[in-house]
Amino acid sequence: MKRFIQTLIPLVLLVSGSQLAEAQKSWDEIEYPEINNFEKPDVEIFDLDNGIRFYLVEDHELPLINIRSIIRTGGVLVPNEKAGMAGLTGTVMRSGGTEDIPADELNEMLEDRAASMETGIGFTSGSASMNVLKEDFSELLPVFKDLLLNPAFPEEKIDLAKTQRKSTISRRNDNQGPIANREFRRLIYGPESVYGRNTEYETVDNVTREDIIEFHRQSFTGNNLMIGVVGDFHSDDMKDLLEEVFGEFPPGERTHLEFPEVGYEFEQGMNFVDKRDVNQSYVLLGHIGGMRDNPDYAKLQVMNRILSDGFSGRLMRIVRSQMGLAYAVFGSYGSHNFYPGTFTAGVMTQSSTTAEAIDAIIQQIRRLQEEPVSEEELQQTKDRFLNSLVFEYDSRASVLNERMNYDYAGLPPDTFDRLVEEIRAVTIEDVQQVAREYLRPDDVQILVVGNGEEIGDQLEKYGEVNEIDITIPEPGGDEEEEMTGDADLGREWLVKMANAVLPEGEVEVITIESENVVNTPQGEMELGSHDTLDFEENAFISEISTPMGTIVSEIRDGEGVMKMGGQEQAMQPQQLQQALNEYRRHYINLALNFETLNVEFIGETEKNGVDLVELRIRMDEPFTIYLDPGTALPYMLEANRFNLQMGERVTTESYYEDWQVADGVNVAYRVKTLMAGEEQSSATVVDHGVAQR
Repeated sequence: MKRFIQTLIPLVLLVSGSQLAEAQKSWDEIEYPEINNFEKPDVEIFDLDNGIRFYLVEDHELPLINIRSIIRTGGVLVPNEKAGMAGLTGTVMRSGGTEDIPADELNEMLEDRAASMETGIGFTSGSASMNVLKEDFSELLPVFKDLLLNPAFPEEKIDLAKTQRKSTISRRNDNQGPIANREFRRLIYGPESVYGRNTEYETVDNVTREDIIEFHRQSFTGNNLMIGVVGDFHSDDMKDLLEEVFGEFPPGERTHLEFPEVGYEFEQGMNFVDKRDVNQSYVLLGHIGGMRDNPDYAKLQVMNRILSDGFSGRLMRIVRSQMGLAYAVFGSYGSHNFYPGTFTAGVMTQSSTTAEAIDAIIQQIRRLQEEPVSEEELQQTKDRFLNSLVFEYDSRASVLNERMNYDYAGLPPDTFDRLVEEIRAVTIEDVQQVAREYLRPDDVQILVVGNGEEIGDQLEKYGEVNEIDITIPEPGGDEEEEMTGDADLGREWLVKMANAVLPEGEVEVITIESENVVNTPQGEMELGSHDTLDFEENAFISEISTPMGTIVSEIRDGEGVMKMGGQEQAMQPQQLQQALNEYRRHYINLALNFETLNVEFIGETEKNGVDLVELRIRMDEPFTIYLDPGTALPYMLEANRFNLQMGERVTTESYYEDWQVADGVNVAYRVKTLMAGEEQSSATVVDHGVAQR
């Protein structure tokens, strides 16, 4: 070993010395090896009689074959009342398996062969792909065709996909960026436009299995299908195999994708979303953009990169670095293939500098119109742009994908080469010309998502402020059955309940310690909780001990925050509303406020073999409370409420047992909660008492 080390030392010194010498060279003295040449491969294209167009590119570097399909379909074909149907169809095509191969069997088949198959449908097109080892390709290609042609669409997988989509809807107001992007799109295109609409709980509910089957039937036909194949094969053999497998694919009708005109009018507008759980403003401003086939496309993109090209663009260099007004600043002149994009500039800034950051961005847009760019800035921008385009063709697969995309959009095959030449030809005059023609800094829609309390009156300088309501609408449906009862008798029973719960009269602050068991998808979870109900201050504080640490939820005067690990975050509006409703329905709160409640005696009834008194209490969310006629204590509280994650109204039942009195307060020491008939949680109270303020 010692001799080996002695031999190694001179070698290390030699290498280190050569590296040091290399490091001491000037940049223009360093010799770089030649870059490997990438020869753009030819794409072989052929059609079948049923309308399917195939694109083939051989790549013998690895024993893999990849298929990528584009389907002429999309969400643009879906009416507003069923928004979300296209995405559901694309999801369940894959998750539901085929008529002959159930989902679990398909998953196992692919996993055993280290293969993958995926499907999806977006707004302007559908997609399907398969990645597989060369040796398994001929076996799995018919399965891929079967997935495209004969998906099973089982009802349970549709229901699961709907639930997942609704869960996404329930979280869409959590973060500023998604809110800003969604609402800005609606400002530009219109909230009822197919380009600006939202997928809602109700539109998801409106989609039936029959809708999905029919949408798939019309979309997945030979005349709507483009299939690209890249990998380790020989084209003649591949053509024979593709013709054999796809030859009997039904031709169907070619789908006509109709993209409605955008009726946009240029005008300035100030729009605001008040999000109290943040301490910065997320700003987007702009107007309608353009189309990809615009002859000025290259000029516009060079102009756009001068304005916003990462750390090299003016917005980043000036608004962020020089003026110190932004955490992030960005922009783009969007040009879509099928409908106009948007011109957008954006910034994330402190609440106190919201207006200053907006003015700084608008000033940089005006500057493009008023001052010619320098030759140096133009050339550096063009060089960066052209260098970035290298990555458009960094593999044979990218060449294939680009060609398919151009054909689908109706663009010429030489679109990329023409773009390169057009970028090189852009002049100083071109940049100023397109800035003056296409940008309207005095007629921009401005959207701010931020904390209204911190922003103050800064936005009023831009004119009337349009405050946008981002409340997620609950699905419509039949109105709840109207129940009428005896108000006087209802009041009598509510007084009896108040006296039973608070035998010594009013209290101000109550604490309750509990051990809880919560049922989750991962199994039962045991949690400890310490709740403080401050009825005088209209506050509810819950400290929950979890395996991850203590979570504190605090609701005070209609505002809510959550704290954990030194971090504090405001509750989301719908989460807060749900917690407030729980607090207002608490039997102690009902006992304290019996004089102000709208209550009716519905009658005597039986639940689980127990005779009970039924009272209906009307709040924002009406509920029913059942009392033990002997003690007047609550036996069960029943509420039909909207569940955010499920995206529908569900019945929740809370059962109260083992009542114990301490400090003049009667508390149920065992509480069991059921949701839609399934036990959700159980709580065992350890101690309770009246606390001092």
